[in-house]
Amino acid sequence: MFIKKIEKETLLKPLQIVVGIVERKQTMPILSNVLIEKESGKIFFTSTDLEIQMTTSIEVDDDEEDKSYYAITVAGKKFQEILRILPDHSRISIEVKDNKAQIKSNKSRFNLQSLPAVDFPKLNDQRHDAKTITISQLALKNLLCSVQFAMAQQDVRYYLNGVLFVIEDNLFRAVATDGHRLAYNAITLDVSLEKCEIIIPRKAIGELSKLLNDSNDPIELEFSTQQLKATFSGIELVTKLIEGKFPDYQRVIPNYINHLSINRTLVLQSLQRAAILSNEKFRGVHFVLTERNLCIISSNSEQEEAQVEIETDYHGDAIDIGFNVNYLIDGLNSINTEMAIFSFGSPNSSILITSPEDLTFRYVVMPMRI
Repeated sequence: MFIKKIEKETLLKPLQIVVGIVERKQTMPILSNVLIEKESGKIFFTSTDLEIQMTTSIEVDDDEEDKSYYAITVAGKKFQEILRILPDHSRISIEVKDNKAQIKSNKSRFNLQSLPAVDFPKLNDQRHDAKTITISQLALKNLLCSVQFAMAQQDVRYYLNGVLFVIEDNLFRAVATDGHRLAYNAITLDVSLEKCEIIIPRKAIGELSKLLNDSNDPIELEFSTQQLKATFSGIELVTKLIEGKFPDYQRVIPNYINHLSINRTLVLQSLQRAAILSNEKFRGVHFVLTERNLCIISSNSEQEEAQVEIETDYHGDAIDIGFNVNYLIDGLNSINTEMAIFSFGSPNSSILITSPEDLTFRYVVMPMRI
């Protein structure tokens, strides 16, 4: 007997953590499986896609005298679905026979194909001369959430498909860009380190954001030039890093003299209204800023038009500039403060969005022709 009489909730929780990186269709069938190892009163769950590896564990009381090592692999998504559909508080047993894992619960039986555990491709440790920092999970989660929406998706410039971490002295910066917009934020560390730049892949960023909790519980980040390991809440996430030279983000962040301080929710709702009649493909809106007035205008190929006006306290130069409305909405959604500050240059320049309460946050959106 591999596992006997464990409540389904006890098995389901760690399985849900690691199964997030498992893909149903893989070039290697074993990558669709989760490695389950039992040793010395613990059960370890591991998944990988050859770029990211996730591991977590639970403690068990059964067979306390049996300290032998057992390991199997089973289809992660199928195992998860089986556990989810069983009644609450069901007790689960797993037995391995003839390359199959038989899952038993009351009068239910499920036979899953099991591939050899020795063939499971665990990632090699490539963290030689690694540096380590420890911060709160909440601080890292807030940092990632404030920039990750600006990451590229499947861009041929592979170095844009992730988030840049820059650790220098006691400052931890995070930067993301897809070439049309850029998000930047930073937090202060308790330690001071030499400058180090690494690019974390999009998938790893997504998993971290999903699994980090809203508490001051610690997360340890151990990183080298090739690999990052994050350890938190009984979870170990190891990811390869993206090689390449990230764009010089400091040159992209402008310093303008025209500023508009405006209620974030008010302008966000106005953009959402204007977006309804924007071109479905290009999603462009005009930002027309004049003395004490902001007018947001959109139109589409059916000759339909939306115009939303907001009274402001603006007294700078008049500006008429076009933007992708989705980019502006993303930036405002990443700010959790009442007010937002829009800073402008010329009609052909980018726009800078900042928060008066989060002084390190910077969001730059390039203009578009409409």
